[in-house]
Amino acid sequence: MAALRQGRDFIARHGETVFNRAHRMQGSTLHTPLTRAGFAQADEMGDALRTLLGARPAITLWSSSAGRALQTLAVIAEHLELDWHGARTDDRLVEIAMGEWSGRAYAEVAAEQGDFVDREHRLYTRRPPGGEYYDEIAARVSAWLADTNDDPGDRLVIMHGMSSRVLRGVMTGMDVLPQFRAPVAPDLPQGSVVMIEKGVETVVHRGSGRIAFGAQ
Repeated sequence: MAALRQGRDFIARHGETVFNRAHRMQGSTLHTPLTRAGFAQADEMGDALRTLLGARPAITLWSSSAGRALQTLAVIAEHLELDWHGARTDDRLVEIAMGEWSGRAYAEVAAEQGDFVDREHRLYTRRPPGGEYYDEIAARVSAWLADTNDDPGDRLVIMHGMSSRVLRGVMTGMDVLPQFRAPVAPDLPQGSVVMIEKGVETVVHRGSGRIAFGAQ
């Protein structure tokens, strides 16, 4: 587990995208725009954080370098009356790399490969060809944590479904799930925000979007 940081971390999952709506694998695809529902989810997150933190809070803004995360952050920053241009990005916060499956429909891959999803944990049962697995995500988000551990005070981090679950697992000291080779926190719907303080997670806003693999 990474050293406990001084300050609160608000970890948010971006709003729905056109890929999510079409049940396609976007993974580390950089630029998949939000849908109207995705913008509404970002508005809901911004409103919840404004209620919790007030206007112009002293908070460091971080985002995955993917466009959908940056779009989500733009809406939230407007609610908080913060300058989006002051946000910091890092490629280590991007979503799981889907390799040869990137951009393909879930149903198409399932028809070709057979079932590749652990329904209990809502995780892939094997590494996508040419992609990455959860231990690799854990390594990169842990490196990001180590490099940013001295960030002052609170921070907001806009991420993705799979990568945020691994980050949350690392930050809260969850046990490694042997079949996935990494600590992975429970799934939350798109548009959700958690707060992690001294290794303890609290859900501060449960989003109205989908959870993994199209289920509600």
